[in-house]
Order: sequence, then structure tokens, then C-alpha cells
Amino acid sequence: MSIETLKNQIPAYAKDIKLNLSSLANDETLTEQQKWGTFYASALATRSPALIKAIEEEVEQHLSETALTGAKAAHAIMAMNNVYYRFLGLVQNSVYQGMPAGLRMNIIANPGIEKADFELWSLAVSAINACKGCINAHEQELLKHDITTHQIQTAVRIASVIQAVAAIIDSESAKEEIFSQAA
Repeated sequence: MSIETLKNQIPAYAKDIKLNLSSLANDETLTEQQKWGTFYASALATRSPALIKAIEEEVEQHLSETALTGAKAAHAIMAMNNVYYRFLGLVQNSVYQGMPAGLRMNIIANPGIEKADFELWSLAVSAINACKGCINAHEQELLKHDITTHQIQTAVRIASVIQAVAAIIDSESAKEEIFSQAA
């Protein structure tokens, strides 16, 4: 399945999402690795099996095995960190702020790919998972690596569109399942 096949699954009521998906797939603001890694890490963050399969088939044409692994690693570490740091941002008891996390995060220091790319993918996943602390930390790190605000915005735009595509595909699939069971 490709981006084109994925776009064909998006119903008419979500035409804006389809158009955004198409324009972002052709966007040249990010490097190819940054763009397709953002697509992949974001798809993984949605937990949508159909979307993950479609995006994975597309990105395999654009990313090396090392980059695919890096995008998976960004998703994996943010799946943990976004919960922990979102908790710190929400809990009223300030005692937790001074406590060490006690969680291994070695991949962040040595992701095996360009640090800026890993940070960009981590930011996209953090945006999907709504972790304010992680969003701010990754955005600041990206600025240190000379990633522009326009590039950062593009990565978050990809994450938002991928999240929307997952919601649409999964809800349409659920409707089909409900109707088939009722028949």
C-alpha cells in the first residue's frame, strides 16, 4: 500500500485531510529521511494497524534500515517518556519534580542516526501524545541543531495529519465492522 492507496481510503467528508496528506508527502521542507521518518514515527504513535502497514510500505522505499530503526526507537522511547513527563506536568505534588526519573533513556544520547532527525521524530510523537514537557524539550534541542521553526512546524503538521488519517481509517473500519455484524 502506498500514500496513494491510503488517500483512496479517505472518504469525501475528509477531503482536507487527503489534500494535506498529499501535500506533505510532496513537501521539500525536510530532508527525505526527516520527512519519511516523521511519517513513520507518527504512524507508529497512532497505534492504527492499517495506517502503520500503509506507511511502513511507503517509507521502506525512502528510508534505510538504520533510519527505520531510528524512527521505531523514537516512537518507543517517547511512548514511555510522554507518559512519565506528562505525569510530571499534571501532578500537583511538586515533590516528583525533584526525583530522578529512574528510567533508561540511552537511545536519546546515541540514536544511531543523525541526532536532529531523532529529535524531530521524537517531537512528532510527543505532539501526538500531547506531552508538553517533551514537546518543549525536543523543540529546544532541535533549535540547537539549526533546525528551523518552519521545519519543526512541518514535522508537527505531518504528525497532526497522520493522527487524523488514523482516526478516519479506524472509525470507518469500525463502522464497517458494526454494520457487517448487524447484517
